[in-house]
Amino acid sequence: MEAPSRVIALYGTDEVVPPPHMLRAGPLSAELEAGNLRHVRWHGEEVLRAVSFILRDRDWGTYAPDIADLEVVEEDDAFRVTFGAVAGDDVQSFTYGAVIEGRADGVLTFHGGGTTETGFETNRTGFVVLYPIDGIAGSPVTIRHTDGREVQGTFPEIIDPVQPMLDLRALTHVTPGGARVETVMEGDTYEMEDQRNWTDASYKVYVRPLAMPWPYHIAPGEVVDQTVTVTVTGRGGSVDAVASVALSLGAVLGALPPVGVGLRPEDLAGSRTVIEELQALAPAYLVLHHNPRAGHSRQTLAGMLEMARALDADPWLEAVIAATDDAGAAAEIAALGATAASLGAPFGTVLVSPAPDLKCTLPGSVWPIAPEAAALYDAARAAFPKARIGGGMFSYFTELNRKRPPTEHLDLVSFTTSPLVHAGDDRSLMQSRATHPAIAASATGIADGTPWAVGPSAIGIRDNPYGASAKDNPRNVRQAMNRNDPRQRGLLGAVWALGYFADFAAGGASAIALGGTTGPFGAVATTMDDPQRWFEEAGGVYPVFHVLRGLARLRGAALRDLGVSASGPVCGLAAETPTGTEIWIAVTGPDPVTVSAPASGRVAILDAERFAAAAATVEYMDELAALDGDLHLDSYAVARILIRKG
Repeated sequence: MEAPSRVIALYGTDEVVPPPHMLRAGPLSAELEAGNLRHVRWHGEEVLRAVSFILRDRDWGTYAPDIADLEVVEEDDAFRVTFGAVAGDDVQSFTYGAVIEGRADGVLTFHGGGTTETGFETNRTGFVVLYPIDGIAGSPVTIRHTDGREVQGTFPEIIDPVQPMLDLRALTHVTPGGARVETVMEGDTYEMEDQRNWTDASYKVYVRPLAMPWPYHIAPGEVVDQTVTVTVTGRGGSVDAVASVALSLGAVLGALPPVGVGLRPEDLAGSRTVIEELQALAPAYLVLHHNPRAGHSRQTLAGMLEMARALDADPWLEAVIAATDDAGAAAEIAALGATAASLGAPFGTVLVSPAPDLKCTLPGSVWPIAPEAAALYDAARAAFPKARIGGGMFSYFTELNRKRPPTEHLDLVSFTTSPLVHAGDDRSLMQSRATHPAIAASATGIADGTPWAVGPSAIGIRDNPYGASAKDNPRNVRQAMNRNDPRQRGLLGAVWALGYFADFAAGGASAIALGGTTGPFGAVATTMDDPQRWFEEAGGVYPVFHVLRGLARLRGAALRDLGVSASGPVCGLAAETPTGTEIWIAVTGPDPVTVSAPASGRVAILDAERFAAAAATVEYMDELAALDGDLHLDSYAVARILIRKG
């Protein structure tokens, strides 16, 4: 089988992503991408993450606008961008125009306005402004309200479950480098949410308060007219690209937690065809998803248990409870306990969640009718007397943060995450890692002394708490709310998984589950309806398989600080084993990085050049070569380094 193209090896897709257009006006710069601004910088320092005019449907999906008549005029001390755009679907459309102007004196304006001929149902139409979190979390901000009042506040340090700032007209803050940034938002009332809830590395200021009805209707002929004006003063601090990293072995952070993977009934048939590969992966536990509303039964539960036994993995039951009243839920859980007993009472860990909690309840909305949490957990303990009982949310950290469980009734708190809730591009995906330390700290506070676990988490979203369902992806592209994300099968997916595990292991997670056995979130290729470029013919294991297999074998080893940042150019971890130090390190972006190991040893590298060989061999990362000097790693490359004792 011929090796895949480089882009397939890196990203799992051959989708062409046009590079952003760099706009410059003296020390002011920004990236123009799909009609919006990203990474607004002053003297090279990022002052805003994004300024975007967006349109969202009733399920919070973001329309991709068709842009026409784009004109960009650039001079040394100024730039001006104008365009027209149409966004919508077969039922409705919204037509708008935009004017973006930037000047070398630090003033940036973005005007967006338009109307609809059809009428337009939307959850949000207008501006969104994103603030970066590095060096900003916990820092002061001056808040101007819509009536002109100014008050002093702070950007949240611990992740805020709702909206930390309301009724906004302007915010003024100082960057880590010392630049003063005033952002004025006109045309509607704005408010802020802490996007770290969804692993977005930003605070988001958005148009139209969530307390107002949604979706709402823009009438035919009604005009939307909004402007964002950013004024930056002061010198600020420049940021240089990092092309080399020196690893260092620091303090012991704890023991490496076990690695788990998810399993759903729909992936059983495929998993049976690759049982040897999954046995080589050797996860410590399988999270078995059981949802009677999806037609899951005793038969599907028995099939998943058979798979767990074949892999010698501890089966965790993840049970959705359909009943919405206490008595009905208790009866349903008791029946499930009896079913489990008839299968040999195999579950040492039982996670339960009421079905209404699979969907999001926005701040200010009425919580849906559901069983009382303490009664639900007590019923689970009665039905599964020998198991530890877990609860929290089967959806995302957001929902856990907003509906915190009574931990005195639990042995384990759990939640999942996905980086694709709001954006689907590569940079946003990797930037999500910068939020993991804050999520870990917040989860530790919510758990209040109870152990907590995260996952099964993957790049793609397994469920959609904010709409009808996750998006299918027949075109195999990058997109938000995507179930079958192509990068799960590329090197980028392996790097994301390594960084995810390293971040949450350092943050105190007692167990970490990533993805699934096979299917859209899997580690091994099998026949499936979704596209999986190159693997459809070649088969084999995805790059993430090698990361999960390596981490699984390190369970219980002492985790040591490696001296790398969650927002840096590399991610990884170091583990002390009886024979020495094992380091897993990976490049988090498309630019190569030179890595200096703390000592000489042996190394295995997985990169685009070695992609096909790694796909064909489950033991690929066991083949080590001598390492004596710097290690030059290509885009999204993964390396395993062994440093022997003595």
